[in-house]
Amino acid sequence: MDESAFLSNKLIRDASERCLSRISEAAVKLGPVAEELLPGEDWRALRNLGNVLRHDYNNISLVTIWELISNRLEPLLDQVDQILTRYPEDQDDL
Repeated sequence: MDESAFLSNKLIRDASERCLSRISEAAVKLGPVAEELLPGEDWRALRNLGNVLRHDYNNISLVTIWELISNRLEPLLDQVDQILTRYPEDQDDL
């Protein structure tokens, strides 16, 4: 999906924002462990993203959401996948 298709599809935009909100909440629940596991990630910004999506949704820049999804999400998920391989016993419930 390109940026134009993303921006014109409300269902995809809303679903994407919901998924980003869940990622943000997971970062909150991880607390300081997140910084230990991935010290190079901007955890504060990721945690704050959830607050923006929930409380300041009228001021959300859809272009910024697109850029976050298209540029930063995949590398973050790749790093998380690498970390999860260290904990195979916890993978049964995923």
